[in-house]
Amino acid sequence: MFGKKKNQEAPRKRNAINDRELKMQLADTALSMLEKGVDFDELANTQCTFGYLFEIEGHGLEALYKLVTDKTTAYFAAQGDKLMRLDFNEELFKTTADGFLELHGYK
Repeated sequence: MFGKKKNQEAPRKRNAINDRELKMQLADTALSMLEKGVDFDELANTQCTFGYLFEIEGHGLEALYKLVTDKTTAYFAAQGDKLMRLDFNEELFKTTADGFLELHGYK
């Protein structure tokens, strides 16, 4: 009764983890959300790591990633056309990423 109807197909998704341009756009947008003096002093050695990055038909982006600066680690999620800063820690980041990848058949 619940879930997909018999003839209903799942939305198409594209694993975009190797899409360098898309990752740069998301990282740049997240960087603009950081506050100098609070989240970073210098951005020179900032690293961005993605837990997952998908484009889903009819939904948009689905991504989980983090920026590691000289002062903090900031976690972000993209859902549809929204980008949110998350109150995460490393364990929750890894658990969420692993769960999403497993749910979508990538683990």
